[in-house]
Amino acid sequence: MRHKLSRLLAAAAVSALVAVPLAPAGAVEYAGEITPASATPVADGPSKEESPKESATQAADQVLTFTASASVSAYASAPTTAAAGPTTIVFENSTATGNNIGMSHTLTFETGSSEYNDDVTLDILANPLDANGGRYEAEVDLTPGTYRYFCAIPGHGTMSGEIVVTEGGGGEDTTAPTVTAQVAGDQNDDGAYIGSASVSLAADDGDGSGVESVEYDLDGAGYTPYTAPIVLDEPGEHMLEYRATDVAGNVSEPEMLHVTVVEPDGDDTTPPVVTAEVTGDLDPDGAYVGSATLNLTARDPGSGVAGIEYDLDGAGWAAYTEPVVVDAPGEHTVTYRATDNAGNVAEPGSATFTVVEAPPVDETAPTVTTQVTGEQDDDGAYIASATVAILAEDEGSGVESVEYELDGDGWTDYTDAVVVDVTGAHTVRYRATDAAGNTSEPGSVELVIVDGQDPPDTTQPIASAQVDGDQDDEGAYLGTATVTITARDDQSGVAFIEYALGDTAFREYTGPVEITEPGSHAFAYRATDNAGNVTRTGTLRFDVARGAIDACPVSDERPTVVIGNKDSKVTNYDTGNGCTVADLIDADGGWVSHSAFVSHVTQVADQLDDVDVITPQEATKLIRAARQSDVGR
Repeated sequence: MRHKLSRLLAAAAVSALVAVPLAPAGAVEYAGEITPASATPVADGPSKEESPKESATQAADQVLTFTASASVSAYASAPTTAAAGPTTIVFENSTATGNNIGMSHTLTFETGSSEYNDDVTLDILANPLDANGGRYEAEVDLTPGTYRYFCAIPGHGTMSGEIVVTEGGGGEDTTAPTVTAQVAGDQNDDGAYIGSASVSLAADDGDGSGVESVEYDLDGAGYTPYTAPIVLDEPGEHMLEYRATDVAGNVSEPEMLHVTVVEPDGDDTTPPVVTAEVTGDLDPDGAYVGSATLNLTARDPGSGVAGIEYDLDGAGWAAYTEPVVVDAPGEHTVTYRATDNAGNVAEPGSATFTVVEAPPVDETAPTVTTQVTGEQDDDGAYIASATVAILAEDEGSGVESVEYELDGDGWTDYTDAVVVDVTGAHTVRYRATDAAGNTSEPGSVELVIVDGQDPPDTTQPIASAQVDGDQDDEGAYLGTATVTITARDDQSGVAFIEYALGDTAFREYTGPVEITEPGSHAFAYRATDNAGNVTRTGTLRFDVARGAIDACPVSDERPTVVIGNKDSKVTNYDTGNGCTVADLIDADGGWVSHSAFVSHVTQVADQLDDVDVITPQEATKLIRAARQSDVGR
């Protein structure tokens, strides 16, 4: 098998443009091989792209905050548990969190591992010196399970942790516990319990606040706390009602159990029936390894079972109260019998079995050796390539697996000799695990390759984008916004650049892109080099306003449309050309009649509804207000 080397490149970039990896102006950027993810700076309020109402609607159910400091070994703070559902992730790496040396950190969620959830792709880069002061947020949707996060900057590998996500996540407990009842005792053919019955109650509150108490009411005597199995030994029919309460105060609906107890049969002359079961781990010869457990049960439909006895290897009869564990090596015989309440004794039965000693526990890890082959020069370097063979042995439970790691690229199952053929110095680490779970301490071998292949291009291109155009006082582009994307790759070269506007698919970039549609826009972009490396997707967000011509220099700018003496309660929107809805209604005009004014308002409302400036409901409100107003009367 042939392996190519990968390199991670950390670079600082201070620019007025938005660059990939996505970071704002002045940010220290990291251009390593980590999964793309979008992250937006935390703002003091809603962004220009969304109204306050939209911002509130889209708010996540919970906020999880991660912080980093000047340490490269651990995050300064991080959550350990969370609730499933929409979540706002906040990552801050700033002077306020203890990073006073301008060090970059990432918050990266692991994907591609069967041990952890991989449905969230998150990769946030933050630096105290960037334009956002190192504070960012991202919206994700968490599912039950465990997520692993880490810092992807080289040398920061010990910065990692796990978040356990549960359904409900510790929110308010509104679910009552569930209660189950189990009745024990000898029954006759009619299902009645002979002599007595024992009722055991159990309650479970799942992931809620926990069971606080269990109560029962026997034959209407009133609820009593349950502390031990309830013995019913009075002949007759009994009604047992039970319920449970959790710590949050939720009480389960009462459950009801009917039990009938009858007197033992005084004419019973039939002894009980006893059965025996021996359990344990068997070896190929049928002997029990380490120990054997004897379980005895008896049934007597007449007067009921009074007791069970057993005799182990002739030591004498003993009362059977729980399973009997036999762990002495050798052959054993257990004799058993039972007596009913009428004094009838069953004929003794017996079970014979053999116990053998358990093999010693394997606590020794495998031994691992390596052999490196290949042509070497006078300095000991391998010419063109070297082959590393790994051998593992384990005299205990046997070798289960062998793994290796080439130049820190992660552990890989070893199935064949490893061929290293890229020019440069290399380290191969290795380890083995046996069937008992013992893993050897990693070993390593170092080697140098000369005259081999050139290191492959594993570095992403660098892409940047900027928006040009005339802007209003709010920063919106007037009429047209022009986006220009540039990219460079110093190794294999840029193959192509792509962009996507809003939710559309990516398309190839061939020249500046003009956006004239009024509104808020998200412009995503990325670049690919000739080696197939793709940049992390960058995103520009900006607004385009309609042309700068103001058709109504003196506007009615009241917050709602007021028609004469009537407030319609409809928002007084800017219709896009500088005129508000109230300007177009023109309630202060010289109207010859009220009906003419109402007709005019109806026409204006319909037109504004057609172009989606107002909703049909708002159009109805405008017409109603016009009819009720005093304009033209």
